[in-house]
Amino acid sequence: MPSATHAPPKNKDLHGNVPDASPVVLLAIDVINDLEFEGGEALVEPGERMAGCLRDLLRRARDAGVAVIYSNDNFGRWRSDFHQQVDHCTSEGVRGREIARRLLPGKEDYFVLKPKHSAFFATALDTLLSYLGARTLVLTGLTTDSCILATAIDADMRDFNVVVPDDRVAALSPERHERSLAHLRDVLDAQVVPASQIDFDALLAAAREESEKVTAER
Repeated sequence: MPSATHAPPKNKDLHGNVPDASPVVLLAIDVINDLEFEGGEALVEPGERMAGCLRDLLRRARDAGVAVIYSNDNFGRWRSDFHQQVDHCTSEGVRGREIARRLLPGKEDYFVLKPKHSAFFATALDTLLSYLGARTLVLTGLTTDSCILATAIDADMRDFNVVVPDDRVAALSPERHERSLAHLRDVLDAQVVPASQIDFDALLAAAREESEKVTAER
Protein backbone atom coordinates (compact mmCIF):
# COMPACT_ATOMS: atom_id res chain seq x y z
CA MET A 1 0.00 0.00 0.00
CA PRO A 2 1.22 3.55 -0.58
CA SER A 3 3.06 4.74 2.48
CA ALA A 4 2.02 8.39 2.35
CA THR A 5 -0.07 9.40 5.35
CA HIS A 6 -1.36 12.72 4.12
CA ALA A 7 -4.57 14.21 5.47
CA PRO A 8 -7.62 13.70 3.24
CA PRO A 9 -7.55 16.30 0.44
CA LYS A 10 -9.88 19.28 0.71
CA ASN A 11 -10.66 18.99 -3.00
CA LYS A 12 -11.07 15.32 -3.76
CA ASP A 13 -11.03 15.82 -7.52
CA LEU A 14 -8.19 18.38 -7.58
CA HIS A 15 -10.61 21.17 -8.56
CA GLY A 16 -12.07 19.04 -11.33
CA ASN A 17 -8.71 18.11 -12.85
CA VAL A 18 -8.74 14.53 -11.54
CA PRO A 19 -12.37 13.43 -11.66
CA ASP A 20 -11.65 9.70 -11.55
CA ALA A 21 -11.01 7.24 -8.78
CA SER A 22 -8.75 4.42 -9.91
CA PRO A 23 -7.05 2.16 -7.36
CA VAL A 24 -5.27 0.47 -10.28
CA VAL A 25 -3.39 2.60 -12.81
CA LEU A 26 -1.64 1.60 -16.03
CA LEU A 27 1.49 3.61 -16.83
CA ALA A 28 2.54 3.77 -20.49
CA ILE A 29 6.16 4.89 -20.22
CA ASP A 30 8.02 6.52 -23.13
CA VAL A 31 5.83 4.94 -25.79
CA ILE A 32 5.46 8.29 -27.57
CA ASN A 33 9.09 8.33 -28.57
CA ASP A 34 10.83 9.28 -31.81
CA LEU A 35 13.74 6.89 -31.06
CA GLU A 36 15.98 9.41 -32.78
CA PHE A 37 18.95 8.85 -30.49
CA GLU A 38 22.13 6.82 -30.69
CA GLY A 39 21.20 3.15 -30.51
CA GLY A 40 17.51 3.90 -31.02
CA GLU A 41 17.37 1.80 -34.17
CA ALA A 42 17.83 -1.31 -31.99
CA LEU A 43 14.53 -0.53 -30.27
CA VAL A 44 12.45 -0.32 -33.42
CA GLU A 45 11.77 -4.04 -33.88
CA PRO A 46 11.17 -4.99 -30.20
CA GLY A 47 9.29 -1.72 -29.68
CA GLU A 48 6.92 -2.31 -32.59
CA ARG A 49 6.36 -5.89 -31.45
CA MET A 50 5.60 -4.64 -27.93
CA ALA A 51 3.32 -1.87 -29.23
CA GLY A 52 1.14 -4.24 -31.19
CA CYS A 53 0.48 -6.21 -28.02
CA LEU A 54 0.25 -3.22 -25.67
CA ARG A 55 -2.56 -1.65 -27.66
CA ASP A 56 -4.88 -4.47 -26.58
CA LEU A 57 -3.84 -4.13 -22.92
CA LEU A 58 -4.57 -0.41 -23.02
CA ARG A 59 -8.01 -1.16 -24.42
CA ARG A 60 -8.71 -3.72 -21.70
CA ALA A 61 -7.58 -1.28 -19.01
CA ARG A 62 -9.84 1.50 -20.29
CA ASP A 63 -12.78 -0.88 -20.63
CA ALA A 64 -12.29 -1.94 -16.99
CA GLY A 65 -12.28 1.67 -15.80
CA VAL A 66 -8.55 1.68 -15.05
CA ALA A 67 -6.87 5.06 -15.48
CA VAL A 68 -4.13 5.22 -18.10
CA ILE A 69 -1.25 7.65 -17.60
CA TYR A 70 1.28 8.36 -20.33
CA SER A 71 4.66 9.28 -18.86
CA ASN A 72 7.05 10.64 -21.42
CA ASP A 73 10.42 12.31 -21.74
CA ASN A 74 10.17 15.95 -22.68
CA PHE A 75 11.90 16.55 -26.00
CA GLY A 76 12.54 19.92 -27.60
CA ARG A 77 14.47 21.53 -24.72
CA TRP A 78 11.29 21.80 -22.63
CA ARG A 79 9.57 23.92 -25.25
CA SER A 80 7.19 21.18 -26.33
CA ASP A 81 4.04 19.85 -24.74
CA PHE A 82 2.70 16.30 -24.88
CA HIS A 83 0.43 16.92 -27.87
CA GLN A 84 3.31 18.42 -29.82
CA GLN A 85 5.31 15.31 -29.02
CA VAL A 86 2.53 13.10 -30.33
CA ASP A 87 2.42 15.12 -33.56
CA HIS A 88 6.19 14.95 -33.94
CA CYS A 89 6.51 11.23 -33.18
CA THR A 90 3.76 10.28 -35.64
CA SER A 91 5.25 12.31 -38.49
CA GLU A 92 6.60 10.73 -41.67
CA GLY A 93 10.22 9.65 -41.48
CA VAL A 94 10.40 9.48 -37.67
CA ARG A 95 12.00 6.27 -36.45
CA GLY A 96 9.47 5.63 -33.69
CA ARG A 97 6.44 6.52 -35.79
CA GLU A 98 4.79 3.09 -35.91
CA ILE A 99 5.06 2.61 -32.15
CA ALA A 100 3.51 6.00 -31.45
CA ARG A 101 0.76 5.51 -34.06
CA ARG A 102 -0.28 2.22 -32.49
CA LEU A 103 -0.35 3.64 -28.97
CA LEU A 104 -2.05 7.00 -29.35
CA PRO A 105 -3.54 8.28 -26.07
CA GLY A 106 -7.29 8.25 -25.58
CA LYS A 107 -9.21 11.41 -24.76
CA GLU A 108 -9.69 10.34 -21.13
CA ASP A 109 -6.04 9.42 -20.54
CA TYR A 110 -3.67 11.44 -18.37
CA PHE A 111 -0.07 12.39 -19.11
CA VAL A 112 2.96 13.62 -17.23
CA LEU A 113 6.23 14.82 -18.73
CA LYS A 114 9.40 13.64 -17.01
CA PRO A 115 12.97 14.99 -17.07
CA LYS A 116 14.74 11.75 -16.12
CA HIS A 117 14.27 7.99 -16.21
CA SER A 118 11.68 7.55 -13.45
CA ALA A 119 8.10 8.66 -14.01
CA PHE A 120 8.15 9.89 -10.40
CA PHE A 121 11.26 12.08 -10.41
CA ALA A 122 10.39 15.82 -10.52
CA THR A 123 6.89 15.19 -11.95
CA ALA A 124 3.30 15.52 -10.78
CA LEU A 125 2.81 11.74 -10.76
CA ASP A 126 2.75 11.42 -6.96
CA THR A 127 -0.01 14.01 -6.69
CA LEU A 128 -2.02 12.49 -9.52
CA LEU A 129 -1.80 8.97 -8.08
CA SER A 130 -2.81 10.28 -4.65
CA TYR A 131 -5.99 11.88 -6.02
CA LEU A 132 -6.78 8.78 -8.05
CA GLY A 133 -6.43 6.68 -4.88
CA ALA A 134 -3.98 4.38 -6.67
CA ARG A 135 -2.53 1.37 -4.92
CA THR A 136 -1.41 -0.86 -7.81
CA LEU A 137 0.62 0.26 -10.81
CA VAL A 138 0.88 -1.70 -14.06
CA LEU A 139 4.10 -0.63 -15.80
CA THR A 140 4.42 -0.89 -19.58
CA GLY A 141 6.57 0.61 -22.32
CA LEU A 142 10.24 1.46 -22.87
CA THR A 143 12.76 0.40 -21.77
CA THR A 144 12.73 -2.51 -19.37
CA ASP A 145 16.22 -1.87 -18.03
CA SER A 146 15.97 1.90 -17.79
CA CYS A 147 12.74 3.84 -17.35
CA ILE A 148 10.60 0.84 -16.41
CA LEU A 149 13.11 -0.31 -13.80
CA ALA A 150 13.68 3.20 -12.42
CA THR A 151 9.94 3.80 -12.11
CA ALA A 152 9.44 0.41 -10.46
CA ILE A 153 12.12 1.19 -7.87
CA ASP A 154 10.48 4.50 -7.02
CA ALA A 155 7.05 2.85 -6.90
CA ASP A 156 8.38 0.16 -4.58
CA MET A 157 9.84 2.80 -2.24
CA ARG A 158 6.35 4.33 -2.08
CA ASP A 159 4.82 0.94 -1.24
CA PHE A 160 2.77 0.61 -4.40
CA ASN A 161 1.98 -2.86 -5.68
CA VAL A 162 3.86 -3.20 -8.97
CA VAL A 163 2.77 -5.36 -11.90
CA VAL A 164 4.91 -5.69 -15.03
CA PRO A 165 3.52 -7.55 -18.06
CA ASP A 166 6.73 -9.04 -19.42
CA ASP A 167 5.51 -8.94 -23.03
CA ARG A 168 4.37 -5.29 -22.85
CA VAL A 169 7.81 -3.88 -22.08
CA ALA A 170 10.91 -3.90 -24.30
CA ALA A 171 14.65 -3.26 -24.12
CA LEU A 172 17.58 -2.81 -26.48
CA SER A 173 18.45 -6.51 -26.29
CA PRO A 174 16.84 -9.74 -25.06
CA GLU A 175 19.61 -10.10 -22.47
CA ARG A 176 18.98 -6.68 -20.93
CA HIS A 177 15.24 -7.33 -20.99
CA GLU A 178 15.47 -10.68 -19.20
CA ARG A 179 18.04 -9.43 -16.67
CA SER A 180 15.79 -6.53 -15.75
CA LEU A 181 12.70 -8.71 -15.45
CA ALA A 182 14.60 -10.94 -13.03
CA HIS A 183 15.55 -7.90 -10.93
CA LEU A 184 11.97 -6.65 -10.92
CA ARG A 185 10.73 -10.02 -9.80
CA ASP A 186 13.44 -11.13 -7.39
CA VAL A 187 14.55 -7.86 -5.80
CA LEU A 188 11.50 -5.59 -6.02
CA ASP A 189 8.95 -8.38 -5.61
CA ALA A 190 7.02 -7.10 -8.61
CA GLN A 191 4.40 -9.32 -10.17
CA VAL A 192 6.00 -10.16 -13.52
CA VAL A 193 3.55 -12.06 -15.72
CA PRO A 194 2.37 -12.25 -19.34
CA ALA A 195 -0.29 -9.68 -20.13
CA SER A 196 -2.78 -12.47 -20.76
CA GLN A 197 -2.67 -13.24 -17.03
CA ILE A 198 -3.55 -9.69 -15.98
CA ASP A 199 -7.14 -9.52 -14.78
CA PHE A 200 -8.01 -5.87 -14.23
CA ASP A 201 -11.24 -6.68 -12.41
CA ALA A 202 -9.33 -8.86 -9.94
CA LEU A 203 -6.64 -6.20 -9.48
CA LEU A 204 -9.30 -3.56 -8.83
CA ALA A 205 -11.08 -5.74 -6.29
CA ALA A 206 -7.84 -6.50 -4.44
CA ALA A 207 -6.79 -2.83 -4.43
CA ARG A 208 -10.17 -1.70 -3.10
CA GLU A 209 -10.05 -4.34 -0.37
CA GLU A 210 -6.57 -3.17 0.60
CA SER A 211 -7.73 0.46 0.73
CA GLU A 212 -10.69 -0.43 2.94
CA LYS A 213 -8.45 -2.39 5.28
CA VAL A 214 -6.00 0.47 5.64
CA THR A 215 -8.80 2.95 6.24
CA ALA A 216 -10.30 0.73 8.93
CA GLU A 217 -6.95 0.42 10.70
CA ARG A 218 -6.44 4.19 10.97
